[in-house]
Formats: sequence, structure tokens, C-alpha cells
Amino acid sequence: MSERMEAFVKRLQADIVTALERVEHATASPLNRCFVFDQWQRPQGGEGVSCVIQDGRVIEKGGVNVSVIRSPLPPAMAAQMRARKIADMGDGPYDMFVAGISAVIHPRNPHAPTVHFNYRYFELAQDGAVKHAWFGGGCDLTPAYVYADDAEHFHRVIRDALDAHDAAYYPRYKRWCDRYFYLPHRGEARGIGGIFFDDVEGPGGDAEAAFAMVQACGRAFTAQYLPILERRCVMPYTEAQRHWQLLRRGRYVEFNLVEDRGTKFGLATPGARIESILMTLPLNVRWEYMVTPKPGTPEARLVEILQHPRDWLPLPPAEDDAAETAGAGAADKGSKST
Repeated sequence: MSERMEAFVKRLQADIVTALERVEHATASPLNRCFVFDQWQRPQGGEGVSCVIQDGRVIEKGGVNVSVIRSPLPPAMAAQMRARKIADMGDGPYDMFVAGISAVIHPRNPHAPTVHFNYRYFELAQDGAVKHAWFGGGCDLTPAYVYADDAEHFHRVIRDALDAHDAAYYPRYKRWCDRYFYLPHRGEARGIGGIFFDDVEGPGGDAEAAFAMVQACGRAFTAQYLPILERRCVMPYTEAQRHWQLLRRGRYVEFNLVEDRGTKFGLATPGARIESILMTLPLNVRWEYMVTPKPGTPEARLVEILQHPRDWLPLPPAEDDAAETAGAGAADKGSKST
């Protein structure tokens, strides 16, 4: 499974970068940019490829990164896993394997939303035998201006991809996403959601089923996002709209640096490649004191939606999910307060 996941994320990275460059170069412009491929080795074991674009005509800052980690499991991570997931994992030692792909795209046009996704596989082994393994990941859309058709499209594509495997996945993972991508200190969601899942081993521990689901989600990304990017990147915009976009990016930065478990994991990993981890941050951003949009404006509508996350597609009644609640952690508590 480790070899198959590594091969999958590398193929997916190449396909997504090619698709994004087609959008970037759809119109001839001196601002057109290409992704820079930065291949690196991890001294402690493993490798990665960071594909990054900056100052483009369509994409102001973006990256599609693949990382593969092969190394002993650090004691601090073992303690965290023991507390959060595997109470009976014992003292170890363990060797860990992680293969994942992550992407964040910050468009230049304020009408075009920022998008994020990541999908990963984690494996713990002793004496060459795999003892624990699971998948995690998700995707979400973060607009400065909300268009209902964009939100519905983004959610519909990923719902259809998940429904082909289990119709229960989308409702569960959508609600989990609303809880996870949440800023408790602001009392608002980071964006308009998508899906989020962690510690997934497949139905009854079926790794093949879990892997098939993760592949479907990863392959759905271009259909989820590119139609939105293509129609919004050509819209006219004002300096005031651009200013609002930069303010909203401040919230994005706050979540990534204060709340995001993936960022914390990356920074805590020995030999962490900081440039690749912080690739998710936008090129331009603003923080201003006490900015409140005027009532009735598109900006105020965005804030209202973020404070009261909505279901963009019909969902069945919510059911308690103990694993989901445990995985969401502190973000869960913030969501319930809204």
C-alpha cells in the first residue's frame, strides 16, 4: 500500500499541475507563469517535490506538493498518537511511513476562491511488519465573495465521487469539515466547506476500499475547482474588492498557523522542510484593526455564512459520530458555540 500511495500522489501531482498551467496560459499575457519544480531529499529518510507558482496572471500564489517520509517515529509524535488515536500502541519503537499530496491555490482575482486539498496515508511498522495504518485528507473552498453556484458545484462533485463508494461518506465528512476548518477565536469558519476525514481504515478495516475512496477524491479535484477558477478569473473587480480579498486572506493565515493539525505535524517532524510547509500562505495579505463590513453588502453576506455554515446540498439528519468528534478536537467545541 505504501508503494501504491506514493505512486498515486506523484501521478496526481503531475496531472493537477498540468491542468492548472492550462488555465494560467489560456490567454497570452506577460504575467503568465509556470510552476517551478523543486525536488528535495529528507536527511532523516524520504523525499518530496514542491511545485510552486507565484505572481501569475491567474494564480497569484499556489503550490502542489508531494512528500514521502520514511523514518523512525519521533517520541513526541508517538505520545500524541497514543493520546489521540492508538491508546494500546505500546512503547515502540516504530518506523513511520507517510505519503501525501497537498495543494493550495490563491488566485489573483478576488471573485475566484482560494482552494485547498490534501490526501495522505500513514503507516507504523515494527520489524518490517505494518501494525497500524490509516488515510486522512479533505478539501475546502475559501471565497472572498460567495457564489452559490460555485459552492454547490464544488460540493456536488466531491459528493458524487464519495457516493460511488458509500453514500454515508459525504454527509459525515462535510459536517466534519465544518467543524475542523473553524477559527474559534473569530467565531467563524475558514470558508464554505468541503470534506474532511482522518483515521480512516475503510469499512471494517478494509484498506483497499479506503484507498479507492481517497483516489476518487484526489482525482475529483480538477472537476471540482477548475470550472470555478476559469469563470471567475476573468471577472472585472475593483480595488475595494481586492482589498477585501487581502483582509480575508488574513483569516486563512490565522487558521493555518494557529489551528491546522497538518501544519503543526509538519513543523514538529524532524528535518521539516519549512518552505514547503509554509507554501500554503498567500503572497499578499492584510490585517487591519476592527474591520466590519456594512450590512447588506456582499462582504457582510460572506461573514454571515461563515458564522453560520450552511448545507449547500441536501443532507440527511445529523447523527453523532464518536470518531469524528474525537478527530475534530478543539475545532469541534468552537463550532458548537455558533
